[in-house]
Amino acid sequence: MNADAAFLEVRNLAKAFKHEPVLRRVSLALQAHQTLSVLGRSGCGKTTLLKIIAGLVEPDAGDLYLEGARLNEIAPQRRNIVYLYQEALLFSHLNVFENIAFGLRLRKVPNETVKTKVGEMLESLELGAHRRKRPEQLSGGQRQRVAFGRALIISPALMLLDEPFSNLDAEIRTSMQQLFKQVARRFSITSIFVTHDLKEALIMGDRMAQMSAGELRSFASKEEFVHDPATGVATELGFWDALKAEHIVL
Repeated sequence: MNADAAFLEVRNLAKAFKHEPVLRRVSLALQAHQTLSVLGRSGCGKTTLLKIIAGLVEPDAGDLYLEGARLNEIAPQRRNIVYLYQEALLFSHLNVFENIAFGLRLRKVPNETVKTKVGEMLESLELGAHRRKRPEQLSGGQRQRVAFGRALIISPALMLLDEPFSNLDAEIRTSMQQLFKQVARRFSITSIFVTHDLKEALIMGDRMAQMSAGELRSFASKEEFVHDPATGVATELGFWDALKAEHIVL
């Protein structure tokens, strides 16, 4: 693949359900080892975009390329893409170790290699003390960490994260955001992270995009995103500045 070419390229994706447009000629380009944050309200088309990239929904028009190869006719299980939902969706009959090992077991990886790889992953995700626990014995944040481990252990080319922390309380959500950024750096992850939360989008993304009514707008830099009135950053900052001023007066 050309060094300057995008790792992931989406060209003019369109999708409608019952003649109602959901995606309107969406295009994006993402370089390897970057996280693209896609900010948008519920119902704007974020999840549909991810599902089309994953191969779970067929587009009405448009093309997808990953590492230069066209994805459109490739089955979901052969795309080397992992889609993470809000729910961890762990196997209830397997413990933490075996949940993470699942993809390696399917690939007939030798047992000693499985032990080594899963052991390293458990330590990276701060789950070493929980390796023998079942999913119902874990907190929400711990379950999401196991889901990350199961996804990462098979070295996917691309991770798609569909508001994965939205069901967690504020403190755990913050810790998961920081953990994912650490893991992303360590494992050189390429990902798309969709969220309706402005702060989370800014924290998670190396690159920024905003989706509204099925249209996607990409930004050349975080600075451009922050200073664009349509993103809502200025309004958010104005609110806090006003609150601070009011507090000082009081």
